[in-house]
Amino acid sequence: MTKNKHRGSDLRDLLREDGVLEEVEARALKRALALQIRRRLEAESLTKTEMAARMNTSRAAVDRLLDDSNPSVTLLTLEKVAQALGCRVRIDLVPL
Repeated sequence: MTKNKHRGSDLRDLLREDGVLEEVEARALKRALALQIRRRLEAESLTKTEMAARMNTSRAAVDRLLDDSNPSVTLLTLEKVAQALGCRVRIDLVPL
């Protein structure tokens, strides 16, 4: 396969040059995580209040967890979410 000489850099390169790659990736990961949690909540017909009770936390904490614009989440919180939903957490480090 020949390389297209007119092709520019990829999106990751552009984001890296702009200094926002890590932030964009963190937000994308959080968005994917929040979507998975929402789907599990729907599949189990759980409300946010019920989820908060299972996690032994507040409904506001569940709202933050489901907030796409807030990329912050701890491993402890992930473990609580997984336990509350009957799941386990799996995290992989992959080479770039």
